[in-house]
Amino acid sequence: MPLSLLAALALGASPAPAPRPFNQQDLVTLRRLSAPRVSPDGRQIAFVLRSTDLEGNRGRTDLWLVNLDGTNLRQLTAHPDNDGEPVWAPDGKSLVFLSSRGGSSQVWRLPVDGGEPLPVTKLPLDVNSFALSRDGQQLAVALEVFPDCATLDCNTQRVAAAQKKKNTGRAYDQLFFRHWDAWKDGTRSHLFVLPVAGGTPVDVMKGMDADAPSKPFGGGEEFTFTPDGKGLVFAARDSGRTEAWSTDLDLFLSPIDGKSKPRKLTEKNRATDTSPVFSPDGKTLAYAAMSRPGYEADRFRVILRQWPSGQERVLTQDWDFSVGSLAWSADGATLYTTTGDVGQHPAYALDVATGKARRLTQAGSADGAQPAADGQIVYVMDDLDSPADLYAAKADGTGARQLTQVNKEALAGLKFGAFEQFEFKGWNDETVRAFVVKPIDFDPKRQYPLAFLIHGGPQGSFGNHFHYRWNPQVYAGRGYVSVMVDFHGSSGYGQAFTDSIRGDWGGKPLVDLQKGLDAALQRYPFIHKQKRCALGGSYGGYMVNWIAGNWPDGFQCLVNHDGNLDERMAYFDTEELWFPEWDHEGTPWENPQSYAKHNPVDHVAKWKTPMLVIHGGKDYRVVDTQGMSTFTVLQRRGIPSRFVYFPDENHWVLKPQNSIQWHDEVLGWLDRWTRK
Repeated sequence: MPLSLLAALALGASPAPAPRPFNQQDLVTLRRLSAPRVSPDGRQIAFVLRSTDLEGNRGRTDLWLVNLDGTNLRQLTAHPDNDGEPVWAPDGKSLVFLSSRGGSSQVWRLPVDGGEPLPVTKLPLDVNSFALSRDGQQLAVALEVFPDCATLDCNTQRVAAAQKKKNTGRAYDQLFFRHWDAWKDGTRSHLFVLPVAGGTPVDVMKGMDADAPSKPFGGGEEFTFTPDGKGLVFAARDSGRTEAWSTDLDLFLSPIDGKSKPRKLTEKNRATDTSPVFSPDGKTLAYAAMSRPGYEADRFRVILRQWPSGQERVLTQDWDFSVGSLAWSADGATLYTTTGDVGQHPAYALDVATGKARRLTQAGSADGAQPAADGQIVYVMDDLDSPADLYAAKADGTGARQLTQVNKEALAGLKFGAFEQFEFKGWNDETVRAFVVKPIDFDPKRQYPLAFLIHGGPQGSFGNHFHYRWNPQVYAGRGYVSVMVDFHGSSGYGQAFTDSIRGDWGGKPLVDLQKGLDAALQRYPFIHKQKRCALGGSYGGYMVNWIAGNWPDGFQCLVNHDGNLDERMAYFDTEELWFPEWDHEGTPWENPQSYAKHNPVDHVAKWKTPMLVIHGGKDYRVVDTQGMSTFTVLQRRGIPSRFVYFPDENHWVLKPQNSIQWHDEVLGWLDRWTRK
């Protein structure tokens, strides 16, 4: 008997359980780290940690704190309700944050050295996001209000009156009538300013028929106080009846007393302007801007605007990457950002004087890069076999060290599949990249079934990233090889590569997928040639339908999550019309040929591959009738098929128990057709 086992028995201890394969339950229950915020002195980092309440079928978030050297990791809040969006007070002695404790989402303050959190706001409406002025005296909050109401009491009275109505009909005079997963009720997200010490909130967007932050995903990054605290700069799409087909998000400046109307700062640019951030000395406003109206996947360039004179220059005109969040260095000489870069998502330092970009991280996906004490940087990092943790490094990116291990115990008992990136000659013999993730307990002498994952967007990328909806490690744990091709149209390979999918949804990408599969089969002989399934969501779901009619012998089974069947009808069903109008080069009546060019519904006579169809009832981007129609075709043609419907989910499956069911259905479908 080995000495180690004898010692364990002598101490009465049980041997540690053998690691087991990673599965969908693990994916749902792993803790998720986000929103790092470095303290004013640069020596502490607050962050948000999400845990999963399976019994309550929800995620819940708490605030945590760790020192820059990785010591003194501690949990700051443990309330049953959610705490998030931490912002440091200027003196570094407390955190201001958003909390749903008390039955309403409000702003709270917590001393970091001990003490109970106290409410900062007690407003009659929920606070959805907020910003704090540099001196800590003023607070900007986002509230859902009726634009024509003069007071908050007017809003609460109108909501109460609506709840008492017996009739349920809604009437609309313009688009949007619904957006993402919610029906419009006449309210807008407006920004209000009030003293932190208390007072009457002032609507600095009074009368504007626009949302700030933008919907559905905008947050506190879209508005900021001016350096002197007398104004608020915010992004909004004030487009009137053209809102549903306009990407013209502009920056506005409004005085905090609301005595004059917001002034548009970016009048000349008809594309998106957003994410305003002032330099430490207050003399420069940096923001991210696109240049092509109507194109939501255009390149975000950094614009530097002298403050308050308004003179501008483009910092990253010659840098062929799209910037993410922006953070200034303490001396104002550098801007930190992250971007997609050939399958990775590294942090970069941008020289403010020259625009020169310097890469700070290598493999993996970095987020939230920002400066800390002693010339260091802090960021969140994850990759295909590691969920997100907090890291710090020197200003040049060297000496990286991990500050947290928020899933240490859970990961110690799990097995993950090894992964690597490979490249091949795709459409027109141009270089295309892909990732392969091997099964756990990989044996090169065996052959394994294939899960061929197709990303959505289509201007997106799977990349070297730990994803919580389409995670290849779940398939690795089940004994599958995963291959993920970043076809033409994917982001992170230069803007021209991203643009190339326009008007060609079923052309170049299909060729890339076909050649990518061939390359994988030649390169990796352990992939079984007759046991493979293609899976995709959103555009990936569209591609699954396109594959069914234009590559009918490619796979033994298919999985379509929230994918279009009829591109022509999908235009009239969806809400953000700028998306199909750009990608299909006009409207269906202006350019019907483009909508017919690669339309899956015109090829259903060739369908024969078994397909699992999944759809969310609150998906207003790709409406549920597209999934229902797909299932109808399959059933009417006698093709083995299954329809899974989530009435309470949107374009994504977010509830923990639904996510587990989703994976059970998908993996069961793959097993049925590839384990024979």
